[in-house]
Amino acid sequence: MSRSHLLSRLAVLTCAALALPQLLGCLEHPLKLVEYDKTQVEQTGIQLAVNKDVDILFVIDDSGSMAEEQALLASNFGAFIGVLEADDVKANYRIGITTTDMGNPRCGKDDTTPTNGELVLSSCLDRIDDGDFVFNGVEPPLDASFACTAVCDKTDAELAIRPTATERDPEAKPRPWLENIEGQTNIPDDVTTLEAFQCFGPQGVAGCGFESHLESMYQALTKADTNGDPNFGFLRDKAILSVVFLTDELDCSLNDAHKDVFIGNKIFWNDPEDPLPTSAVCLRAGVECSGSGDPSFESCYSQDYDESGAPGASAEDAVLFPVGRYTDFVQSIEDVKREDDQGQDVLVAVIGGVPEGYAAGDAEISYSGVADDAFLDDFGIAPGCTLGEGKALPPVRLKEFAESFAVDEERNMFSICQDNYSSALSAIADKIRDQIKPACMPQCVKDQDETTPILDQECTLVEENPLTGDSVPVLPCVDSGGAWVPEGDSTVCYVALNDDEGLTATEDDDLSDYCKELGYNLEFEIVRDGPAAAGSQITATCLLSELSEVDCPLLGG
Repeated sequence: MSRSHLLSRLAVLTCAALALPQLLGCLEHPLKLVEYDKTQVEQTGIQLAVNKDVDILFVIDDSGSMAEEQALLASNFGAFIGVLEADDVKANYRIGITTTDMGNPRCGKDDTTPTNGELVLSSCLDRIDDGDFVFNGVEPPLDASFACTAVCDKTDAELAIRPTATERDPEAKPRPWLENIEGQTNIPDDVTTLEAFQCFGPQGVAGCGFESHLESMYQALTKADTNGDPNFGFLRDKAILSVVFLTDELDCSLNDAHKDVFIGNKIFWNDPEDPLPTSAVCLRAGVECSGSGDPSFESCYSQDYDESGAPGASAEDAVLFPVGRYTDFVQSIEDVKREDDQGQDVLVAVIGGVPEGYAAGDAEISYSGVADDAFLDDFGIAPGCTLGEGKALPPVRLKEFAESFAVDEERNMFSICQDNYSSALSAIADKIRDQIKPACMPQCVKDQDETTPILDQECTLVEENPLTGDSVPVLPCVDSGGAWVPEGDSTVCYVALNDDEGLTATEDDDLSDYCKELGYNLEFEIVRDGPAAAGSQITATCLLSELSEVDCPLLGG
């Protein structure tokens, strides 16, 4: 099935009466009253995107050096989730987690924990005894269980996942992601989504040290569109997609057809006499730098090498999958989403080896070949940032991928070399919030009573479900203790926001700045008591203004 079927979001379809021909130019005087034959008014359907759906994929480096960083991500995650759950956002979000471990010929399955893009949703407490938080790459082995126990106090039994259906799979079953849809989560009622992530987020340190960030993302999103896979249904057709990477190393997304470069072909190794390759292979097999490197290279950029070490290899011959494989893939997802919402962006962010202040433009990445010999033997390049004894590599391939999806040319990479990720996480969430747009009525609605200070609209709303054929009216919400709620046994209602100048005593009916700037005079807020049924949509029919030039001057005729 094509990516155009990535699941449908809630949408409001507005069936609006088309305005009659523009007659201002024919009037003898602009103020002359004109009678219209309203029996000639036609109706048409106009799709209005009411999209608060967000699918977020976290790709978390689970190699041996990532214990502190995972603990920080979990402990600071409130800055991220707080934006999504704010009263003025209330995003309908899903959060999926996978790791950078795609396996490698040098990473035995007995020693590492390859996820191969599968979404992982289990308490880190239950994984401690499995050895996920023990790094065997040093002597004695490093116990990194603090990355879990410092932030998590709930086991899988206390985080039992509620069965849910998706738009593409009507069978209710536990899904490998965390979700909050219309205020209803898939975790126990006494557990917050923040508490859940603080247990689900830490992935341990037993992952392969040849990290495959980009291929892990690719596989996770591909499986989300593969019927029968546990990831299936994670992505929704029109939901905002956000991908967040947390890593301190270079991308090493190996094409398994060329795995010999980690076994017997030592063209990218430090020395042909070496018994084992180091992570420096990932640099030499996928990155080219110009200049001497002393004190710094002029630039570093992705390069496609074949097994002989020759640059400019074809996609098939490249040892590491080309970055273009991933930009093209994600761009195709964005293109499909823009068929319904031209302004929707796929959002990408990296918390990686860039200096503090890089995201704000206050610092630049330095690519240097000057470091102690042992570090260069291990990684091939100097750190991109440091914090205490912690060092992170400049993420060359990840940077090129991330910059391909930068919104408004703003930097979307944040330093992993910080002792607090709250500002980075809130900035990433703010970009998601900016993508959630109000439900503006995309035509000029007629004012049925011009003696009142605000718009008096005449609209009818209906909820329809093409999957079941059901159709029920959607009534206005009622005020219950200062909150809008459906009346009686209804599970959905609407609030008409029609005050574009703050003329009433309450802010509850104020039109959003977004809709006002576009020139619209009506906006709908849909309120639900629980998630919508799969496939449901709301249709609104409103009487339109005959003189939109006057009633909605920013729209014109």
